[in-house]
Amino acid sequence: MTGEVLRLGGVGPASVAALLARYGMTLEPVAADAPIPGSYWGECEAGLCGSQLYARADTPLHSILHEACHFICMCSERRAALDTHAGGDDAEESAVCYLQVLLADALSGVGRDRMFADMDAWGYSFRLGSAQAWFERDAQDARAWLRRHALIDASDCPTGRYRD
Repeated sequence: MTGEVLRLGGVGPASVAALLARYGMTLEPVAADAPIPGSYWGECEAGLCGSQLYARADTPLHSILHEACHFICMCSERRAALDTHAGGDDAEESAVCYLQVLLADALSGVGRDRMFADMDAWGYSFRLGSAQAWFERDAQDARAWLRRHALIDASDCPTGRYRD
């Protein structure tokens, strides 16, 4: 990581919890310095167990949105057995990254520009060198994937549904 990123404590859990609730998820707070259940990456990264998303105040917001988008994008069979490792293929991973940018727009004081900066600072890697360049010029496949699964509409707005 090369720069500071926005963390749950800087946004406040209430707005994040409300966003996750739209998708049938619950934000489960974890005490400072306690291990985060279901965290694939460990440290301060968000964790997933079923529809529960675990995070501490120091959990990066991009991690929370990324894991939430895995829940939204995965098929129902994987969602039913979800515990720590979201899995998925490259196409789904691209869709997850695209949707996390769109969901950042739904959080007051966050938005896509901050999400682009945080993704770049944390070390997400895209062919065009930055999250914004990828999103604007190289993410047609991710957008098409999200539309095909009815997770965004024709105007690229999240539908509030998760993949069936």
